[in-house]
Amino acid sequence: MFRLDNKVALITGGASGIGLAISTIFARQGAQVHILEVNESLAQQTAETIRQEGGTAFAHAVDISNQQHVLEVIDGIAKENPIDILVNNAGIAHIGKAHTTQEADFDRIVNVNIKGVYNCLFATIPHMQKNGGGVILNMVSIAATVGIPDRFAYSASKGAVYTMTLSVARDYLSDHIRCNSISPARVHTPFVDGFIAKTYPGQEKEMFEKLSKTQPIGRMAKPEEIAGLALYLCSDEAAFITGCDYLIDGGFEKLNN
Repeated sequence: MFRLDNKVALITGGASGIGLAISTIFARQGAQVHILEVNESLAQQTAETIRQEGGTAFAHAVDISNQQHVLEVIDGIAKENPIDILVNNAGIAHIGKAHTTQEADFDRIVNVNIKGVYNCLFATIPHMQKNGGGVILNMVSIAATVGIPDRFAYSASKGAVYTMTLSVARDYLSDHIRCNSISPARVHTPFVDGFIAKTYPGQEKEMFEKLSKTQPIGRMAKPEEIAGLALYLCSDEAAFITGCDYLIDGGFEKLNN
């Protein structure tokens, strides 16, 4: 079950954190993985690691906020292979409230987290229509539906991706294109470690434990746990699922008092 043999999968931000875990498990399950990543050297390194493990992977340097660049890369991939899966995983974070978020920071969040997703949808959907269908998975966040302190711009961007998921799922039913999303709580990635080290120097262990315990289950998620859900939603076993957002949050939304 949950095999992706002969499937071509595009994964944005596929060389680090959750994206890396998704790229790895998709390749292990038989997909031809295309890593779309702003960090070209990291993408190449990830693709090479996957190939050494017997998988099939290719690296592409892409700035997802640049539509022309996205079109060139995705059109180039589609000329060689029909695209079956798009995982919109790439995104950036920002800390701030409405009155402390500067315009430049807000624009940066919008350009990557919202416009970047739109650009990849804009470039990929016509190919899926031509090929008779496909699967799109968007990475959202519990911040889309829960009030998280100091995450004004980030929460707004993830709320946009959540509603984009619903729109795409509805608009392309007749094209046999499924679209779902995943909303994780905190996931232990290198980004989290870097954030804690930068924001709370000398208090790393204490803050890691504090942030971990904000999930009722008592810890952060592992990237591989998010990737497992992504694999299911992009597999044929999930063929009856579209227009859904999946919480994977250790009880954060429903069990916190």
